[in-house]
Amino acid sequence: MGGVDKLFVPLLHKPLLAWCVDVLEASWTISTIVIAVAGDSVAEAGEMALQREWRKTRLVEGGASRQDSVRNALAVTQEVDWILVHDGDRPFLNDDLIERGLKSVRETGATVAGVPLKDTVKVVENGDVVRTLNRGDLRAIQTPQVFRAETLRSAHTVAGVVATDDATLVEALGLTVRVYDGSYENLKVTTIDDLILARAIASQMGVCE
Repeated sequence: MGGVDKLFVPLLHKPLLAWCVDVLEASWTISTIVIAVAGDSVAEAGEMALQREWRKTRLVEGGASRQDSVRNALAVTQEVDWILVHDGDRPFLNDDLIERGLKSVRETGATVAGVPLKDTVKVVENGDVVRTLNRGDLRAIQTPQVFRAETLRSAHTVAGVVATDDATLVEALGLTVRVYDGSYENLKVTTIDDLILARAIASQMGVCE
């Protein structure tokens, strides 16, 4: 995002981060929220929390990687039965996604939101197609990712792998991770184009600037 901390970029009438945190704050199933942010953004996030009157939320400085940031957040999380991990740059979290995740996690202790792929996926080596994967077997994985608390803590302690999501760490322990239905609107805002799409989705939802 051109060197800008995207969590504070405005999406229509409020910062990107506030979209999902407002939902979590309002959810009766969520007792505590821990936000991991870059060290130089902690003060700005704290001011946002005060302005928006977030009561469940506390802040922690993030790490060099997503994995480090989640680990830092776990270190200050109170004793709970279940932990839901969500990307702050996925603004369209809603109660349905939360409830579906909490229902699914009770079956295996680990579950992730996912959607079927719309495009054909090919494995390419040196510019040449090696094989075409069966699209019906593939899912684009999103957050929320929900885990039994002790499972997630163990995964971050003993998995011994570098991963871009928490489910990969749990998989490294040999445990089953269930996939539940995500949403195509649950996009991750990574680029300016994503932000433009997010504005269109928000407008379609009836949110006005």
